[in-house]
Amino acid sequence: MSSSAVVILALSLGAEPPAYPRADLLLEATQFAKPAVAEHYRILDARDREDYDKGHVPAAVWVDEAAWSKAFAKGQDAEDWARRIGALGIDPDTPTVVYGKATTTQAARIWWILHYWGLKNVRLLNGGWHAWTDEHGRVVSDVPTVTPLAPHLMRHSDRLATRSDVEKGIKGSGFQLLDARSDAEYCGRTRMARRAGAIPRSVHLEWVNVIDPHTERFKSAEQLAELFRRAHVDLDTPLVTHCQSGGRAAVLAFALELMGAHQVRNYYRGWSEWGNTPNAPIVVPKSSKEPRTK
Repeated sequence: MSSSAVVILALSLGAEPPAYPRADLLLEATQFAKPAVAEHYRILDARDREDYDKGHVPAAVWVDEAAWSKAFAKGQDAEDWARRIGALGIDPDTPTVVYGKATTTQAARIWWILHYWGLKNVRLLNGGWHAWTDEHGRVVSDVPTVTPLAPHLMRHSDRLATRSDVEKGIKGSGFQLLDARSDAEYCGRTRMARRAGAIPRSVHLEWVNVIDPHTERFKSAEQLAELFRRAHVDLDTPLVTHCQSGGRAAVLAFALELMGAHQVRNYYRGWSEWGNTPNAPIVVPKSSKEPRTK
């Protein structure tokens, strides 16, 4: 039985809403505000530098999300990434928590890249900076001193999908492809590359749907289970997420893993590659609700 089915069954029987199957991926601001909890983590602030300089969580180290985004798209050289990651004072065994402005693509991208490189215990701060300040968390402006490390990194290629993987997948039934972009992008009304539209057989599930618009935190396990059920997402099957360039897809991948999916890959280069590849097959659905069976 899938994780979504377990949640729905428990609710139908009148049980208390269960926690996320992978609740260990999240950290709530109320927990994190406790010094005894926070001191166990290396804290990474993935917001813009000017926001970090105005004030940040105590002991937080700034990570250049924009630079990481471009660098990962260009390639995955282990030595280069060991320098980037080691400069933050972390290695594969360092418990780490990442936050952005809210629950945004900034933090999720960093979370995903760190997991790709084998960091074992990386969490997102649920609701990010907004949740921290809402909980009256202490804010500082001093920049902590970091001792660089020289981590030995191992690629986890099972977390990354390539264009070749997607091309093979859409010809068979090896995985379910989820498009995390906006409806306008998916239906070709907004052009973000030379060509507009969607990858054949993809299911549209915009990333913002996994976030509660009022609290800016991830929706409850009950709500995510229902969302995935309505979208016909099978958490027990291999899944691939994609967007334009990896960030929104990382948020959706996080939500899937939070709900217990074990085989989730991010087609990181996404539409920035697919939409600029002349021979890549494209469909232009009239609606994001149109069945993707072509």
